[in-house]
Amino acid sequence: GYANEVGESFRSLVPVQVVWASYGVATAYVTADAIDKGRRAATAHAQDPAQAARVGVAVVDTFVWQGLASVAIPGVTINRLCAASLALLGALTRWPLPLRCWTTTALGLAAIPVIITPIDRTVDFLMDSSLRKLYGAPGQPPPP
Repeated sequence: GYANEVGESFRSLVPVQVVWASYGVATAYVTADAIDKGRRAATAHAQDPAQAARVGVAVVDTFVWQGLASVAIPGVTINRLCAASLALLGALTRWPLPLRCWTTTALGLAAIPVIITPIDRTVDFLMDSSLRKLYGAPGQPPPP
């Protein structure tokens, strides 16, 4: 799920196609996780057809949450952090470009574990305040 953050960290060192491929890997992970949650919900509710809607809820909730928390928001965050650090290093140092690029990559990689929890909590809050009000949180019955 963090492939695109790694790709964004290496953006200054690799062709842009590698970065886009990292988004493909992250999106494949998000899709696989949503399908897995749907299968688990289908198994859990196999005996109760009235709960069949929970399967769709599980898939949508997982896909949206993972898409935001694992792909979109961290990707933009690392992209902007790396772009800013590369620009600042260019303005404030006389380091050669390869050293500035590797420093930017190291900063991007180091930031990944730092940004995970705040982003996850923010996405939980956003989902609880919006989409989950429509269908209820996973594991709860849908609203009437």
